Amino acid sequence: MYYKEFDIRWNDLDANRHLANSSYIVFMAHTRMSFLGENGFGQKQMQQYNLGPIVFHEHVYYFREVMAGSVIRVSMELGGMSEDGMFYEFRHNFYDENGRNMTYGNMIGSWIDLKTRRLTALPKELLAIVDKLHHADDFKILTKEDTRKAAKIPKDLS
Repeated sequence: MYYKEFDIRWNDLDANRHLANSSYIVFMAHTRMSFLGENGFGQKQMQQYNLGPIVFHEHVYYFREVMAGSVIRVSMELGGMSEDGMFYEFRHNFYDENGRNMTYGNMIGSWIDLKTRRLTALPKELLAIVDKLHHADDFKILTKEDTRKAAKIPKDLS
């Protein structure tokens, strides 16, 4: 399992003086990018392959408050991935200093080719890096349909 540790700072809080919703999203993204960067899939490789990560949706489930001055550990595991690596699900848990689970979050996303602006599979060497991540007990091979379960489509103004 991959973990990233964070100190909760004043600017991570909201008006209720606990960790802001947006901070959870930032910490999950930071954890993901730290894992990738530490394993040879950083900005240099993304630039080399003209890749960018995109998010289809993220969900956060709050169990306990996280307060200023706390130290949290954010875990990361692979919940699913398509065979070509185009689609992925990352799962995160937030733990306090005593190992209590404070929050759970997951996100489903894909990779975009920054030249064509279209979804793309991962090159084999980068796919191997992502596949090294701890797989969830209920890991599954994802399809495009798995990324669209919410059935939300855009409805433009007339």
